[in-house]
Amino acid sequence: MSPLRKFLRTIGPAIPAAAPLEMLRAGLGALVALAVTGLIVLLPAFDKTLGLYLIAPFGASAVLLFAVPNSPLAQPWSALVGNTLAALIGVAVCLTIPHPALAVALAVGLTIAATIACRAVHPPAGAVAMTAVLNPDAVADLGFGFALAPVGAGTLALVILAAAYARLTGRRYPFRQFDDPNTHGTNDPAPSERLGLSEDELKAILSTYSQSFNLGVEDLARLVGAAEMQAATHATGPMTAADIMSRDLITVTANTSGSQIAALFQHHRFTSLPVADPQGTYLGIILQIDLIVKGSQDATRTRGRFMPALSNILRRDSNAPLRADQLMQSNGPRATPDTSMAVLLGLMADGETDAVPVLEHDKITGIVTRTDMIAALARHSRSTDAPQNNTVAD
Repeated sequence: MSPLRKFLRTIGPAIPAAAPLEMLRAGLGALVALAVTGLIVLLPAFDKTLGLYLIAPFGASAVLLFAVPNSPLAQPWSALVGNTLAALIGVAVCLTIPHPALAVALAVGLTIAATIACRAVHPPAGAVAMTAVLNPDAVADLGFGFALAPVGAGTLALVILAAAYARLTGRRYPFRQFDDPNTHGTNDPAPSERLGLSEDELKAILSTYSQSFNLGVEDLARLVGAAEMQAATHATGPMTAADIMSRDLITVTANTSGSQIAALFQHHRFTSLPVADPQGTYLGIILQIDLIVKGSQDATRTRGRFMPALSNILRRDSNAPLRADQLMQSNGPRATPDTSMAVLLGLMADGETDAVPVLEHDKITGIVTRTDMIAALARHSRSTDAPQNNTVAD
């Protein structure tokens, strides 16, 4: 690599390209949160009685809370304690140091040291301290109350809005803790996070490499698990969905009744059924468990009793018949014939995906189930474990 190209790479973007949907999610979240906060703090009662108004560091906090909500720097403790502590330091320095340049330097330096000591590093806190020092009139009016309003109250509003927005958009904020229950509600770590490493060991790794401000323990566990999974797929060779998928498909249409679907599940011993239109265009997928749960819930509403098995769904009356379009999932993961084994393993590793439809130009051509994956891995394991004949003929 030439020195010029190396230099250009050094000063170029260090962050991988983001998906357009993620750009929209983060930008819209910050827009909504700052707009709501602004509408609240601009109310005359708040401004006059509480000294609550917008300050520039709120914009920087919004960047962290909505663009990188998994960062330790964006968590509620870091945001609330970091900004509030910075405001207290900024006010104290403003009241004791008359020279603006010296006051700014001292306030920001003390803020950095104090937030590190309190495990509350939040980059906008430096701007909060500067805001206090450079606005002596506001500090003279509010005193140390500046730390409560606008700084504390405004930051709290952003944190609450960030948590609500994350839940609405399928993200998690605050970030997951290492010992959170998995998606099944049990205390076992997710399969991809069963690393054989304790929380303390993961913390030690982060500390050794000075990454505690960039990653949480849970994020590190997920990354290590994902890396192990990716490395494991290298041993499977260049297998793709086309190599392992089921091709002779039984599909249903959107209007197929629940009893017919249950009969197909019983007859073929499937765990999933694709839904397609008469031309083969993929519409969604029905999982056996969804049929059982939905059928049971519907039976409870219509007849006041619970039916937990496919055989009971087959015998149900027609008071409230279920159809395929009411049972199917249409927003799950999809693959193409060229999708690698690495991607398929990643999709199924945590138990949230039982089957992945394989599409070509929106037409379903196959399906990869857990059974297909296990069979493919077993075949590969047998082939790699087979004894090699190294005898040299005389």
